[in-house]
Amino acid sequence: MKRWTRRPEGSTWGDFGPDDEIGRLNLLTEEKVLQAVREVRAGKVFCLSLPLDLPGGNVLNPRRHPPALAPTRRDGQPYLNFQMSRLQEGAVDVLSDDQATLSLQYSTQWDGLSHVGALFDVLGDGQARRVYYNGYAAGVDVLGGGDPGADACCPPGASYARRLSVSRYAEKGMQGRGVLLDLARAFGTGRTPVGLAQLQAAMHEQRVAVEPGDMLVLRTGFAEALVQMDGKPDAHRLEQTGAVLDGADAALLDWITDSGVAAICADNYAVEAYPARTSGPGHSILPLHHHCLFKLGVPLAELWYLKDLADWLHAQGRNRFLLTAPPLRLPGAVGSPVTPIATV
Repeated sequence: MKRWTRRPEGSTWGDFGPDDEIGRLNLLTEEKVLQAVREVRAGKVFCLSLPLDLPGGNVLNPRRHPPALAPTRRDGQPYLNFQMSRLQEGAVDVLSDDQATLSLQYSTQWDGLSHVGALFDVLGDGQARRVYYNGYAAGVDVLGGGDPGADACCPPGASYARRLSVSRYAEKGMQGRGVLLDLARAFGTGRTPVGLAQLQAAMHEQRVAVEPGDMLVLRTGFAEALVQMDGKPDAHRLEQTGAVLDGADAALLDWITDSGVAAICADNYAVEAYPARTSGPGHSILPLHHHCLFKLGVPLAELWYLKDLADWLHAQGRNRFLLTAPPLRLPGAVGSPVTPIATV
């Protein structure tokens, strides 16, 4: 049985093959990698990740928790600062081995294509079903919650994306040409909704051109404010911080479709304004996520740290660079922390 006979209007479902799981990452071709490598002229490297214990606390999302580190154990004992002479007389070694419990989308992250789906009538029979990009189905391809799997991959209480796992990005490699648009420089660090008109004005002013297969990188100043808060985020101040894409602007969504961007990466939380200016039957509370993850297969990234890179590129009159940003190759995961690297 086909997963779908009807796809969302304007979607890329099926365009990259009936069983495609990476959407517009297919545009990260060998030629795009070579284009990106040609942007490396100075050999400088910038880390684009926040420390993964930021933002701190649960202000941005009560479901997501900071990472908790702990030692592994050996014979019931914590295996940290562990003297091997306890096991082998005369040994001088002192060994440490730790583990982490973390929310995969707590800090600098990628959203997998299994992160946001929708109710949609994929078979044209009048029944809306819970599906994700390319028609992959909740309870069949994405397991967990009220839809546990029938085998060891997803026991009760667990979760597992058989399809559309963020690990597919890692297998792809996530390397290509990044193009930075500095919205903080264009609009300041106050809250500014950015629709197509504002986006294009900033691009024109900064001489930014985006081509198919590029990864668009947006600096708003949000992550810089988080760093200054030093693990104690001020929710009210953050609500007033940084430009944010207006996902309710249909013209902006059309531009994302037409631009051919392979991914959108931002230094803020959610990339788009939330709550969105959407309402009525059939609306999405996250219309940019709906458009990018569900319809187009365009990955979104959040909470990157871009100030140092943005300042250097501005001083050099540049906006393009080699971007390397693979997530964890963790099968079944919906999202992943990432330590993006820009090379210029």
